[in-house]
Amino acid sequence: MRLRSGTFAACCVAVEVLGVALFLRGFFPAPVRSSSGSEQPPEPPAPEPAAGASSNWTKLPPPLFSKVVIMLIDALRDDFVFGSKGVKFMPYTTYLVEKGASHNFVAEAKPPTVTMPRIKALMTGGLPGFIDVIRNLNSPAVWEDNVLTRAKAAGKRIIFYGDDTWVKLFPKHFVEYDGTTSFFVSDYTEVDDNVTRHLDTVLQRQDWDMLILHYLGLDHIGHISGPSSPLIGRKLSEMDGVLMKTHTALLAQEKKTRLPTLLVLCGDHGMSEMGGHGASSPEEVNTPLLLISSAFERKPGDIRRPARVQQTDLAPTLAVGLGLPIPKHSVGCLLFPVMQGTALRQQLRFLHLNAVQLSRLLRENLPSYEKEPGFEQFKMSERLHGNWIRLHLEENNSEVLFNLGSKARRQYLDALRNLSLSLSRQVTQYDIYSMVVGTVVMLEVLSLLLLSVPQALGSKAELDMPLWSPVSPLLFYLLLLVLLAVHVTVCTSAESSCYFCSLPWLAAGGVMTLISALLCAVLSALTKASVDAQRLRENPGHSKSKWSDMELLIFLGTVGHAVSLGASSFVEEEHQTWYFFVNTLCLALCYEAYQTCFLGADGEPPCCQHMEGGCDSTAPMWDGKPGCDVLEFGQAHRSPTALDRPQGRDRWLVLVSPWLTLACCRLLRALNTTGVQGAHRPGLGHWLASSDHRVELSVLAALSLLVIFALVQSRCSRASRVAMALGLLGVYCYRAAIGSVLFPWQQDNKDISKGVVEARFVYVFVLGILFSGTKDLLKSQVTAAASRVRAVGLWEIHSGFVLLAALLSRPHNLPVLVSSLAVQAVMAKFIWKPLRHEAAEVTVMHYWFGQAFFYFQGNSNNMATVDVSAGFVGLDMYMAFPAALLTLFATYMGPVLWASHLLNFLSSEADSSPQGSTGPHGMASSWDRQVCSGLGKPVV
Repeated sequence: MRLRSGTFAACCVAVEVLGVALFLRGFFPAPVRSSSGSEQPPEPPAPEPAAGASSNWTKLPPPLFSKVVIMLIDALRDDFVFGSKGVKFMPYTTYLVEKGASHNFVAEAKPPTVTMPRIKALMTGGLPGFIDVIRNLNSPAVWEDNVLTRAKAAGKRIIFYGDDTWVKLFPKHFVEYDGTTSFFVSDYTEVDDNVTRHLDTVLQRQDWDMLILHYLGLDHIGHISGPSSPLIGRKLSEMDGVLMKTHTALLAQEKKTRLPTLLVLCGDHGMSEMGGHGASSPEEVNTPLLLISSAFERKPGDIRRPARVQQTDLAPTLAVGLGLPIPKHSVGCLLFPVMQGTALRQQLRFLHLNAVQLSRLLRENLPSYEKEPGFEQFKMSERLHGNWIRLHLEENNSEVLFNLGSKARRQYLDALRNLSLSLSRQVTQYDIYSMVVGTVVMLEVLSLLLLSVPQALGSKAELDMPLWSPVSPLLFYLLLLVLLAVHVTVCTSAESSCYFCSLPWLAAGGVMTLISALLCAVLSALTKASVDAQRLRENPGHSKSKWSDMELLIFLGTVGHAVSLGASSFVEEEHQTWYFFVNTLCLALCYEAYQTCFLGADGEPPCCQHMEGGCDSTAPMWDGKPGCDVLEFGQAHRSPTALDRPQGRDRWLVLVSPWLTLACCRLLRALNTTGVQGAHRPGLGHWLASSDHRVELSVLAALSLLVIFALVQSRCSRASRVAMALGLLGVYCYRAAIGSVLFPWQQDNKDISKGVVEARFVYVFVLGILFSGTKDLLKSQVTAAASRVRAVGLWEIHSGFVLLAALLSRPHNLPVLVSSLAVQAVMAKFIWKPLRHEAAEVTVMHYWFGQAFFYFQGNSNNMATVDVSAGFVGLDMYMAFPAALLTLFATYMGPVLWASHLLNFLSSEADSSPQGSTGPHGMASSWDRQVCSGLGKPVV
């Protein structure tokens, strides 16, 4: 069967997309959902369980509170309220926690810890998926059942002020709202003032039932300067004042109503030690949850320590407090202390409604729901509850009634915890079968592509796939029958829901047929490749090429990294992989440098420097075999001749350069701790970024900027040198303006600004240098001295990127930028040129170092390490495209700068190579001719 290369590639891409889709569907399971959509009319509430008597309570219980105020402080960590900072900066909140009428909790926010999924979790009680991380940038309307939709349907009037994400998620839900942009992190003052300015008026009014306040300033300060910033304390004091004002106004309003009010203080997520969020560290997932109401009065000496709950528990609690049905998709449990002051029958009624809702959700999402311990406990609780109702309706007020009710209540609470745990586990449980099927499809296509590359790149651009050999149909049908039997066995014995098993049998059978056909094609291509290889081995004229140690290291490292990504632990700690690869590469370069400088290509002393054992530089070729100085095919780039080997001082510089690079990389690892296991450990960067070491950070930043100028300016034009010097000076002025560093004449940093003018001053020089480099590149197309002009243009573009990286880097990360430039200079001058590495080897080394420096910056594979504040340097208003572009560059500046340097290096080497050569100077291609180093003429 013959296929054109284009047709074959298109089919492979289509099948690969199918495999990736199946794998991702299993890797990211669908969230727990109720089969009845939110657009359907609400079901009537479940009646009380009855045993021998009919229940007289079939409606929802009355509301517990007349008004509810939700004060959500973005990125509010639990230790900001319950820790030392809360005692110091939030005295009124601390009083409510320790002695006031409140119930206090530490609410755990499930990853991803970004704003939009957490708002959904608070209002729906469900667990959003990781796809909501992308939706966080442009939040769509919530279609799941939620507290606000229920409240609006019940005629509740809702007012909102704060993050406009709420307005996007819940359009047409608010009778009054004022949204503020959440992504402009440079603003931490006006964004909160726009919320607080409405309070004096709205708290005096009676025309609302729910008030939601979302404050963003604390989160913005965290993104800018981290949780140790002195601005954190000021913002916490401001929030404490807002809480006191709101609570005082609600207490005054309670005198006019028959029901108490409820004030909720919470955070959507926490804040990492670097100021970001999005991952699963304790600082990011633990948030405070305070429920404040006069109904929670405590007796003297009543100490209420914060209990650990789930963030999703707020949704059913708010619904019950407002007399609303619990959202259908909620996996949360009622916070029992809220209803502890009500009658026992009302408590059991609330718990029963929550248990019925969770058991119904479990029944719809888990085939083997009856085996779950929570479901069994729920059935037992219903029986106890029914017996209690029967005794209660008989007006039996004995101690037996009280004990039976207490036992039913405990059983309900245990059942709720287990039901919620079973549902939450469904969201985090991988669909292994779908992942395996998707992986098999992807591996088959990949194998087929690799085996077909020689034919696809041939002159005919056609592939001959012997699918219709006499053996293929028999093998195909046999494989198909086996796969269908496996599919039936897996789907009939599965205890959890499986997406691939839920597909129609025709679709599942089609996938199995595709897998069988692909496997037959792979086996056919493998057989053909084996036969061709055997023929080549039998051909006496076949020439074998040897791989060098460096090529073998690069190949094994690249393949090993790709394989390691199949394990989640290697993905979480990927920085360790790159640190190991870079260190190993440096050691390999040390060995190669020693071999080049002191030994010959085969480990013997260089024979071309003297004559021993009849070895002469002018040795002729005997029987077609080269003399000692003739370089074998494919090895001219690895073994410089004796005349090209480094001599004198250069030899020692070549030897010491890999060791210096290794030491530099090892020191950088101590600057920023990253990954999942080590992110919480304080590094040198934390010590420098603290307010107590501002002088040391200032000195380090100034020295780093001076070294950056020294490393970059040598190959720039005169105008670009001046622009670079002024730009780096502007970088320091910007950091001083925002309070990160100090000028020598400054005693403190009280006069903190946003540094907009200083940052824009630097942007002018960045654009000027980039424009100058682009102009030289265009000029090189028409001028006689094209190579020199092009080299200057490329280097000036690289210099512009360096200046932009210096502006966007945190001050304690400037040594990372310095080290990156220094390693580039050392490797280019003393490693790649003297050792004459191939372009492919240099390219892979640049990629490895670029990845390592990505992690040296403190980045990782979780979103918490993304420095969002870099996207707003020099902006005084939110602009989506510039902010996204700057954030992307700041995150990946390491790989970008190494890619830019690679382009400069390859271009300069190509321009300096002799006319007619096939590759860059010092990096001969594998098609180099055999040259006798002594005679300097080709051997035919």
